[in-house]
Amino acid sequence: MSAGKGLLMHRYLAVVLIFAFAFFSSARPARADEGMWTLDNFPTKAVAKRYGFKTTPAFLDTLRTASVRLPGCSGSFVSANGLIMTNHHCARGCITNNSTPQNDFIKTGFLAAAQPDEKFCPGFSIVSLVTISDVTKTVDAATAGKTAAAFNAAQRAVFSQLETACAPDKATQQCQVVTLYNGGRYALYRYRKYSDVRLVFAPEEAAAFFGGDPDNFNFPRYDLDCAFMRAYENGAPVRTPNFFRWSKAGPANGELIFVPGNPGSTSRLDTVAELEYLRDVQNIAALRSLSEQRGLYTQFAQESPEHARQATSILFGIENSLKATVGHESTLLDPAFFAQRRAQERADRAAIAKNPAIAARFGGAYDAIAKAEERARDLEVVYTYRERSGAPGFYLATARTLVRAAAERAKPDALRLRGFNDAALPQLVSILSAPRPIFADLERTGLAFNLTKIREFLGPDDVYVRALLGNDSPEAVAARVLEGSKLADPAVRKALYDGGAAAIAASTDPAIVLVRATDALSRAARQTFEDQVGAPLAKNEALVAQAQFALHGLSRYPDATFTLRVTYGTVSGWNERGTPVAPFTTFGGAFAHATGSDPFALPASWTAARGTLDPSTPLDFVSTADIIGGNSGSPVVNTKGEIVGLIFDGNIHSLGGDYGYDVRDNRAVAVDSVGLLAALRSIYHADRLASELSP
Repeated sequence: MSAGKGLLMHRYLAVVLIFAFAFFSSARPARADEGMWTLDNFPTKAVAKRYGFKTTPAFLDTLRTASVRLPGCSGSFVSANGLIMTNHHCARGCITNNSTPQNDFIKTGFLAAAQPDEKFCPGFSIVSLVTISDVTKTVDAATAGKTAAAFNAAQRAVFSQLETACAPDKATQQCQVVTLYNGGRYALYRYRKYSDVRLVFAPEEAAAFFGGDPDNFNFPRYDLDCAFMRAYENGAPVRTPNFFRWSKAGPANGELIFVPGNPGSTSRLDTVAELEYLRDVQNIAALRSLSEQRGLYTQFAQESPEHARQATSILFGIENSLKATVGHESTLLDPAFFAQRRAQERADRAAIAKNPAIAARFGGAYDAIAKAEERARDLEVVYTYRERSGAPGFYLATARTLVRAAAERAKPDALRLRGFNDAALPQLVSILSAPRPIFADLERTGLAFNLTKIREFLGPDDVYVRALLGNDSPEAVAARVLEGSKLADPAVRKALYDGGAAAIAASTDPAIVLVRATDALSRAARQTFEDQVGAPLAKNEALVAQAQFALHGLSRYPDATFTLRVTYGTVSGWNERGTPVAPFTTFGGAFAHATGSDPFALPASWTAARGTLDPSTPLDFVSTADIIGGNSGSPVVNTKGEIVGLIFDGNIHSLGGDYGYDVRDNRAVAVDSVGLLAALRSIYHADRLASELSP
């Protein structure tokens, strides 16, 4: 993730590169089974030529209408009554928010015996893609000839105008301008939004994440990483006539499959300068931060059973991100990888230089990107610890949202920060209003730690640190916020939001007071980074993409943008150092893999049902589908459009998805549809749910 992409997508690195790919070229056509294709540029002819199956417009439309996007994940409608299938780890927030010390559904699992028992997921919403419109000419016209702050302002304005006009009914519609090919193309995605989502079923975490971190990013796997939710509207389940039917046969070895989902972010089109920034700055910082956080929350979890329950979700995310980032950085440090990428870039630049017309328009873009990345190195620490991480924890992050919402709503829509436009406000209000458990001990520990890190990296005499801490210690400030803030109450949050600037100015809530005192400094750091790094990167990445279009057309797919893409491939194992890896695992293998000790302890429900399960029933499988983080929860469908699996992970080789794809050993890992249905019936006795899936 380059500095520019880091600016646009504040996320931990979720995918890593393990091996260099000597065959990769940013300008080459996609290889067999490779590609995260947009629906309006799917390689229908290539699939037909290789597999003899024509992906008709009707087939692609089914993939679109039955797929959904969840916060950070993917999912699909699997019944006419709004039933949604996704991963357990994608529904974790809802599961946790509905848990109590007495009923920990992460540990025990959850099953709604009847529809009234389905539990509301606070602050949770899903969207389903309705249309895609090309708005490249409109965006390019609005930003033509502009640089730095003027470019950013013009782009924000035109994005806001397009999104607002696209969604007149903000309660049920949501629109997003999507940047494709690093700004070479822009598309307006219009979504149907559902804000009432309820939990129907989730297995125990011991079953969903069986094998824990040792098995993570590996195969064979024996996980039931699934969850089912339901979309409601006006208090009743949503009617969803476009849904994926369930395959009774499940997947077969060698079978062609499709995976519609929302891959998060890739850097396959990045320049060498952007990759160097990722290697030298962002990954190092992420490794340090994640390692320290793992130690902090591991110690917290060891203090008591209740602390262990509170920390389970955050530790899950930290462990996953840390393992990924370690591998990511190890490959970015591989000299062979960078030698190959430099050779590619030299070839690309030479091709541009040979064409005077192309060179005149785009020839300076690579150097401009390198200059922006150098500036990012100067600004990174201040930008990170004043803006990206400058309001840590629930209380300060919520206070910043409220303070900024009041300030931004007073401006014309086109001049607001992204995320505070009229089109985004309904979702913002929904999140602010949603009840959720706030764990005081966990928040105090995390806030004190993060305030300490801000002071450590900015220095005790930094103006931001002085405004944030004054003469107090991080621990004292954290205690004052936790003891005095009322922001854990959703009614208080909603009242402050509704009260606008006057309510924010009058508030004595310590979290609001802290953010009021520091937000101007945070905004200044953000503005400087956007103008001196984000804008030149956005402008020149688009020029590089346009040069590639001029040379090679649209024979390739854009980098992932956490929007709907379709990948395809076959159910297939691979050879690991000369040893064949079979594509399927079974329930019998799961019991053989179990040791009785965490993380290889199957839950009691599985042990009790062992005699009723056919040990040869398939549980998990792998395919050549090209996936990355964000595809979690994606359905795997056959050529009939039927569910044959549920994506939940990739093997260790697939973690190179940020930079390239190798059909030889990159594999996507999924729960088998046959095994999933068998578990629902034989282990969990979820007959109502099983009948809805496969009547």
